[in-house]
Amino acid sequence: MVSEVVVDVQKDKISIALLEDKKLVEFQQEGRTESYAVGNIYLAKVKKIMTGLNACFVNVGFERDAFLHHLDLGGQFHAFEKYIKQVRSDRKHLYPITKASMQPELPRDGSIQNTLKVGQDVLVQITKEPISTKGPRLTCELSFAGRYLVLIPFNDKVSVSSKIKNEEERTRLKQLILSIKPRNFGVIIRTVAENKRVAELDAELKILVRRFDDMMAAVQQSSKTPQCVYEETSRTVALLRDLFNPSYENIYINDKAVYEEVRDYVALIAPERHHIVKLYKGSVPIFDNFSVTKQIKSSFGKTVTYKHGAYLIIEHTEALHVVDVNSGNRSKAQETQEMNALDVNLGAADELARQLRLRDMGGIIVVDFIDMDKAENRQKLYERMCQNMQKDRARHNILPLSKFGLMQITRQRVRPAMDVNVEETCPTCCGTGKIKSSILFTDSLEGKIDTLFNHLGIRKIRLHVHPYVAAYINQGFISLKHRWQMKYGRGLKIVADQKLAFLEYRFLDINGDEIDMKEEDEMSATKLKKD
Repeated sequence: MVSEVVVDVQKDKISIALLEDKKLVEFQQEGRTESYAVGNIYLAKVKKIMTGLNACFVNVGFERDAFLHHLDLGGQFHAFEKYIKQVRSDRKHLYPITKASMQPELPRDGSIQNTLKVGQDVLVQITKEPISTKGPRLTCELSFAGRYLVLIPFNDKVSVSSKIKNEEERTRLKQLILSIKPRNFGVIIRTVAENKRVAELDAELKILVRRFDDMMAAVQQSSKTPQCVYEETSRTVALLRDLFNPSYENIYINDKAVYEEVRDYVALIAPERHHIVKLYKGSVPIFDNFSVTKQIKSSFGKTVTYKHGAYLIIEHTEALHVVDVNSGNRSKAQETQEMNALDVNLGAADELARQLRLRDMGGIIVVDFIDMDKAENRQKLYERMCQNMQKDRARHNILPLSKFGLMQITRQRVRPAMDVNVEETCPTCCGTGKIKSSILFTDSLEGKIDTLFNHLGIRKIRLHVHPYVAAYINQGFISLKHRWQMKYGRGLKIVADQKLAFLEYRFLDINGDEIDMKEEDEMSATKLKKD
């Protein structure tokens, strides 16, 4: 299996696609101005104590307050609280954590009203992003994740991933980390640390300790709360940190700054593999070039078709996700109804496992498979689903089919499920159902090009249009594109963009910023450029 990562960096968002044998299996999309991120640490303020819930709401500086339960305070909450006071008492010298004293553990059955008070400053880390009407979930047990290790302040334990089965290797790793870790730090050794040399682990441990010191320096100098004192690595680097494996053939990125950031990170964790990070310079949008756009449009939405005409209907409610399996107009028929149902259900299990990763669906998922009479076929379907879900990094649990043919799945939910709207609104009628004559579309485009070149003085622009329109503009010995370039200059580039609807268009300047030339805004856009 060949794995590739394609990163599309836009002005307002970053989209990351993971391909396995050219097939889209994971997709992440995040705005570049998002306020929340799992892993960020804030010096926040307790806003309200909820005695009945044994929890409190905490102001981390955003519209919705975050939720902190007593069980998430951690056993060494008092030790951390005392250390923070020592750090903030001296603005010139950072009090080292290795000299801090441990305190009696906070009892798990204690009461939050006896531990916290309204207005108190607490150091918290986001563990779950806001989902639906719920605010973010917090913890006071801070952690700093690396490629091989996870650093936990005020915890002297060293734990080894249960996925490392070799007892000799487990012992070696544990003894090695015990010998090099600083006092008052705990460490979780991740699966990918197996068989790694001491120099690699020591180098990453020092990086993580430095991140902790930088965070405490920000706490020391903070003059107001709430305030972000530690920001998790960029979405691209964070995804690679968790996913990177030797099977990656290529990592394509269309932005130089992000490319350099990812290249430096890969060179740090796998120096021999840094060459797989490549800067994409093609004129065609990066997702179109690697057939990601087409797969996104076919994989998202309410109805998802898979083999032989069968399809899934995926609905999202406030409490859970519901999936209905339908045989559709199948062109392939089995000998019996039972075998036909089994074939449809096995294909649905394959596609559903992909959809769970692709949409990052979490919480409770209920799947209505086609009824099967034989117990061995129901068992075969259950085993197939379990096998497919082994590739999923999120924690999950799968129950066998009930007597009603329903399968229940729970999957770890850290952020909202990915929801990509694949339906297109007509850009020329805006939903009214009436448009100008289509044959005049290119004449309208030429008028806008004339405005940009001759009235606004812009010399280099890229016109993004639907691939069918681009083919029409480029066709012929003396094409429409050639005539436009002869008339307005070689600075005009035509780009086929699969994300656009049939008569939709976008003008971009040399920096990649969109020039608003829509019909209703054309006059105001012209005035703005002149000013």
